[in-house]
Amino acid sequence: MINRRTFTATAVAGGAIALLGLSRKKVQAQADITAGNIVLVHGAYADGSCWSEVIRRLQKAGLKPTAVQNPLTSLADDVAATRRILALQDGPTVLVGHSWAGTVISEAGIDPKVSTLVYVAARAPDADEDYTALAAKFPTPPANAGLVHSGGFAQLSEEAFLRDFAGGVDLAKARVLYAVQGRVADTLFASRTTVAAWRSKPSWYAVSTQDRTTAPELEKFLANRMKANTIELESSHLSMITHPDEIANLILNAAGLSG
Repeated sequence: MINRRTFTATAVAGGAIALLGLSRKKVQAQADITAGNIVLVHGAYADGSCWSEVIRRLQKAGLKPTAVQNPLTSLADDVAATRRILALQDGPTVLVGHSWAGTVISEAGIDPKVSTLVYVAARAPDADEDYTALAAKFPTPPANAGLVHSGGFAQLSEEAFLRDFAGGVDLAKARVLYAVQGRVADTLFASRTTVAAWRSKPSWYAVSTQDRTTAPELEKFLANRMKANTIELESSHLSMITHPDEIANLILNAAGLSG
């Protein structure tokens, strides 16, 4: 395994890390524990199917990925759904969260089965932090203007979903994702974590530099704050769909696997 230090894209290209034959802008340390299980947690306005392309690649690499289906009704409910899946794992597990799910894995990630954490364009709040106040210090993402509220829940309008949330995704596929998007409780984002698992577990982060749902500047701040092993992708919010090779490769690194 690789010691905990940063390798540049040049080093990667030279073969320092070559899991799927991909180069990255920045890759840091390998996990100290090899994990065979991957638990993938989706964010708001999505469901577990958004991980399908990454799952296919992880299965090909011989790992056992499982996607959580979040109810998106409360932080407690989403954490409970994640813990149910973690309870089924038979050993060290990489816990991965996209977007809102970064909050979920920050709470659920203290589970002893979790060896490492991976954040994909994700929230990463500190314990009891007012994340909304933190995000307000950074540019307001365009997707915020596309929220539609009804009956205590919110979703993105079709225009905002296709343009700001799923930018770069094939249009036909993006429309399918829009049709199955998860509606979120109006109170969901006001939730606060009681712990920050990234303070005690090795963490990886994929920044989406073209993100219109979460400010890239905020993503970089969060990655730097947690001292995460970080890559930057020229991607929209859904990098696991537009860049599945890179995201799978990052997860493999977090699992302690290298070429």
